[in-house]
Amino acid sequence: MVKKILVIRSDRFGEFLLNIPAIRALKEAYPQAKLSLAVNPVVCELAATVDCVDEVLVWDQVKNNLRKHKFDLCVVLNPVKETHWAVFRAGIPVRVGYDRKWGFLLTHKLKDTKDQAKRHEVEYNLELVGLVDAKTLDKTLKIKVDDNLFREFIGQKIVAIHPFTSDPLKQWPVERFMDLARKITQETKAKVVLVGRVEGWGQFPLGAASSEIIDLINKTSLAELAVLLKRCSLLVSGDSGPVHLAAAVGTPVVALFRNDLPGKTARRWGPWGEGHIVIEKGSLEDVSVDEVMEAVKLKIR
Repeated sequence: MVKKILVIRSDRFGEFLLNIPAIRALKEAYPQAKLSLAVNPVVCELAATVDCVDEVLVWDQVKNNLRKHKFDLCVVLNPVKETHWAVFRAGIPVRVGYDRKWGFLLTHKLKDTKDQAKRHEVEYNLELVGLVDAKTLDKTLKIKVDDNLFREFIGQKIVAIHPFTSDPLKQWPVERFMDLARKITQETKAKVVLVGRVEGWGQFPLGAASSEIIDLINKTSLAELAVLLKRCSLLVSGDSGPVHLAAAVGTPVVALFRNDLPGKTARRWGPWGEGHIVIEKGSLEDVSVDEVMEAVKLKIR
């Protein structure tokens, strides 16, 4: 009988969010089991907003003493040699993951074909937990948020802009994001809020920004950002974590993607769910401010 489940996703928050349906599937398959989630420390606050999770652990703090937790089943959602070794050494009876990076240490494994990007990441994650008969009809990314935050934005028409990505290859020029922000305030009745975290933001002056552009870059935690995005009518972003956070709180996204990067296209990493717009080209230099502005107008008219 499965009494304790460990789910491990030790990378960034965007990737983590796309595992929520798979985590929910595990909880539905084993409703009496305690479900523990081990994550990167930066992701802990956000992980606690997932309803079906009973306990959030910091992976680096527990990986060397897993045996004492006496887990019956574990799922390794992002394959890492060290992780596979840790769950094997802990003697967890059922060990689920991808057949790579010492996948021979697992008891239930799936060939990793994600680099082909034939399906969305959410669907790949659900396929993996299906190895232990876990499935769900609720494939949303929904999370809990603190509705007492950012109440001053309730009732306002606000467009969030996240002008960064972690990968320079996927970066639309920041200057174009700023041009877009000014056009939104000039051509619609919406305000713009700039969001995200980045070092050296001061080197990107807002230029002729008005009081209609609110700069909250480096000023919110992930849980706070979730609430803020929920208050917004729309998010405009490149391929980045906030795209998935917006989808998790029900905010539509205009997402900018390259379609020439194997394994990194919108088919696999685009915003999950209905109501989003993806602008995808071989080079982001070919995406104009006017083209993105037209997409924005479609969503906030």
